[in-house]
Parts: sequence; structure tokens; C-alpha cells
Amino acid sequence: MNFLHTERSTLEAFMPGLDTDLAQHPLMELERAPSPAIAHFRTAGGPALLVPVSNGGSGATPLQAVRAQRAIGSRCPSLAVATTMHHFSVAGLVRAARDGTGMETPLLETIAAGRLLLASGFAEGNTGQNILRPHITAELVAGRVVLNGRKAPCSLSRSMDLLTASVVVKDTEGVGRLAIALIPSGTPGLEIRPFWRTSILAGAESDEIVLTNVELDPQMVVVTDVTADAVPDAVNIAGFLWFELLLTAGYLGIISGLVERVLDHRAGAGEDPGPYLVDTDAAMLAVEAVARAMDTEEWTDALLVNALTARYAAQDAISRTAHTCLTALGGMAFISSPDGSYLASAATALAHHPPARRRMARPLRDFLDGRPLRIG
Repeated sequence: MNFLHTERSTLEAFMPGLDTDLAQHPLMELERAPSPAIAHFRTAGGPALLVPVSNGGSGATPLQAVRAQRAIGSRCPSLAVATTMHHFSVAGLVRAARDGTGMETPLLETIAAGRLLLASGFAEGNTGQNILRPHITAELVAGRVVLNGRKAPCSLSRSMDLLTASVVVKDTEGVGRLAIALIPSGTPGLEIRPFWRTSILAGAESDEIVLTNVELDPQMVVVTDVTADAVPDAVNIAGFLWFELLLTAGYLGIISGLVERVLDHRAGAGEDPGPYLVDTDAAMLAVEAVARAMDTEEWTDALLVNALTARYAAQDAISRTAHTCLTALGGMAFISSPDGSYLASAATALAHHPPARRRMARPLRDFLDGRPLRIG
């Protein structure tokens, strides 16, 4: 079947053997915690996907990355969600390396060579919380940065080698600025607690990470230009672009896994595949359009608005396609296997990731009226 052929060929090129390894497991085995999918991803070299070739990585383009992510989502929803957070963190380091402290380059090389996994402790998950205002505090004490706070949920919490966390650091004028802290998993004061209560996407290892008087060398903290007004700077625009596109592609992969089952189930020569394919593929084309633009255009808030538009369109497409596919599969499929209903439920979780559509209504309206884009 040609459906998902391009995406799976791309995945094979960058992570040889991963698609085959994932396909050998029943879906529900991959989706439990701990999931064998994470080890397969690491073995296939997945952590290096966005690390530049000059740093020993795979150097995937945005277009190649979103296609690989869709392929992963079609096989293992939890892995698509969890690895989005890893890639998001790596992309932030790549952008920060242009004008950062200098420690980002050897770290990227170590991630690629050691196949290290990064968990993302960036602010998200609380209703009404501005995602650029972290839950973790940072204080300079005797030449060390001391961190306190918590992040929940935090994907890859139990498999991570390094936690990347958003914190607020005050500059010499007392202005609080958003910064990225890099915390090795074995650092004293870092604790992992159970958090995820549902079986949906349990394989993403989205538990709670608690930091209690965690001490870091100041060189392990990358300070950005973002202040409390939440206007993204270049580093954050890059991070949000990668986050929205990879996340959306992964969730389109999840619904594509359901579409694939319908196409296999209803294989009659006269069957019209349009009701199952059109919405999902159109949404992916929008994601790919923004990914292509990332290779040719400046990464501005206007491009980020395009990424958000593609993401919110995908949410609508997923909702329609999930209903259509479950109806097509029928009651016996629902009774005989949990796969269909699981994929439909997992795919609709895209709407729960930041920034929520309703919270972006005013910022998007303001942007259209000529004001800077703010992330709600």
C-alpha cells in the first residue's frame, strides 16, 4: 500500500530498522509503561535526528523530520509524543549554539555520539498558565545556580539522560529573563514521581519531575532575551516552530494508523478512500508547507502563526477522521480489538497541548491587527 510510504521511507533513511522493530510489537505492548519503543528509538539513532551533521548528527531538514515523526506516530503514539519533546529540546540547543555560552556545541556532539535522550521541563500543563512563565525558580547562590520547582507531566521522565528546563533568571538590572537549564538525570535533588493516571499515551513516560535545591554550574544555563511580557525571541520562535510541527505530524501519524487499519479492513476495489484520507493528508500537507518554508524563509512570528494554523486545522481534521474511521470499522472491530478506539482517543489529545486554541484567540487577533505575537 502506498499510504505512508514516503513517511516510512524517510524514517528508514534516518533511523534504520525502527519501523520494522515497532511493527513487530502489538500496539498495546508499545503503549504501556515501560515501552520497548524507547529503546528501539535510541538503538536506531533517533536522538540525533535534529543534531547538525557538523556535530555528528543526522541533520534532518524540517520536512524530513515531520515525515519521520508521522511514520513513528502511525506505529507508536506514545513514542511520537515523547520524542517530540526530545527533538524540541535539541532544536533549542541548536539555535542557542549560534550565540550561546559555547557549551551547546560539545553537548550536541555528546547527544549524537551517546544517543542521549532529553526530557523537556518547559512550562506547560496547567490550565491558565502562560507557557513562557516557568514553574521552576532559579537563584544564584555562591556562584552556583540553585533550582527548585516541579514539572508535570514530563515525557521521557524515566528514560532521560538530561532534563532541559525553562527557568527565570534575573539579570544585572533585576529583570527576570527566561533561561534554559540543562540538568543531568543523576543530579542530586532531582526526583521522579508517578503522575500519569490514564492508559492513553502511558508509554511516553509522562510523570512528575521535582527539583529540590538542585545545584548547577552557571554554564549549564542558557539565558534568552524573553522577559515577562511573553513575546518570543529568536530561540523561542525556533523552539515553538519545531514543537508545533513535530507534535502535529506525530498526532497526524496516530490518526493515520487508524486510517491504515480502515483501509486494510475495507479493501474492496470500489471502496472510496477519500473519506478517510482527505482530511488527514490535507492537514499533513499544511504541516509540510510550513516545514518547507523553514528552509527558505526567515523564522519569524508570522511563520509561527502559520505553524499554529496548521496545528489547529489538524485538530479539526483528526476529530472528523476519528469519527469517520470508527464508524467504518464497525461494532465487531470495536469488540474484537482495542486498537481502533485507542488510536482515536490518543489522536484527539493534540488539543490538550499548549498553546490551547482558545488561549491563542486574543494573541492571534492582536497579531492580525499588527501587534507582536504573544504566546498564551
